[in-house]
Amino acid sequence: MQRRHLIQAMGLGSLFSSWPALADDYPSRPITLVSPWAAGGTNDLLCRLLAKEASRTLGQPMVVDNKAGASGVIGTTAVARSRPDGYTLTLGSTPGYATAQALYPNLPYDPMRDFVPVIGVATVPNVLVVSPSLPVNSVRELIAYLKAHPGEMSYSSVGPGSTQHLCARMFERMTGTEMIHVPYKGTAPAMQDLLAGRITLSFENMPPLLPQIRSGGLKALAVTSAQRVSQLPNVPTVAESGLPDFTASVWYAVFAPAGVSASIVERLQKAFEAALRRPESMAQLSNLGLTTLATDAAATRAFIQADAAKWGGIIRSAGIKPE
Repeated sequence: MQRRHLIQAMGLGSLFSSWPALADDYPSRPITLVSPWAAGGTNDLLCRLLAKEASRTLGQPMVVDNKAGASGVIGTTAVARSRPDGYTLTLGSTPGYATAQALYPNLPYDPMRDFVPVIGVATVPNVLVVSPSLPVNSVRELIAYLKAHPGEMSYSSVGPGSTQHLCARMFERMTGTEMIHVPYKGTAPAMQDLLAGRITLSFENMPPLLPQIRSGGLKALAVTSAQRVSQLPNVPTVAESGLPDFTASVWYAVFAPAGVSASIVERLQKAFEAALRRPESMAQLSNLGLTTLATDAAATRAFIQADAAKWGGIIRSAGIKPE
């Protein structure tokens, strides 16, 4: 009996002692980076940039896998349920980690418990844009126009609880205005209707809008960040336009499933940080309208928790429900 127990213990000891060796060999095969959004959006573009650059340091290919649906919940859930071996990661953002828990009572994952932050990647504001045909050229003029047409004007979003939706609701609450919410399945169809004048305005993520803003296809009234952005230096912030407490940005961060070893997280963090610090990467992020973060796991977790408290309060007070 004692011998059998000794053999079993030796077997377990051999198994446990092999784990660090496995971590030391990491990565030994391709890594999957899941984008929980459709191809062509900001999340997808960032994933492809990170995958290309991080693979240089890691010595293994990093493959982007788009798993879109339910405001990022489908892809995020898939990663939460994957093996915690460092070979399945995701590029998470505000919807999946700061708003989903308040929006979905039966969310199939816990943003804090089921994931380990690897690195904060970047942040980007939304831009308040209107159709060129709308007779307003500032936030103050827009507020006056909305008050003169209560409940008649509309705004787009990519779904209930999205940052576009939450920014608009926060704007309504702070200005005493009322608009019609028109959700779309993506940014592209929403912008088509905005350009055509079928939608009044949108608090849309900045990167997809820059070409239309620069060409005059859309009028940018304000950015939602705390400071003006270099890509649109002549566009004021919402805060400096008369709503001093109005700030909102979308953040992006890489996550691994909970249980991934600390040594693998550290290896990944260094690889992604090197990718983000490359001059070419920083230039691409800037061209997309993004500000590089490169924050470590602890700092990333802290700002996610703060953002979740902010948006969760707005979702619950406004009674926002998913469709």
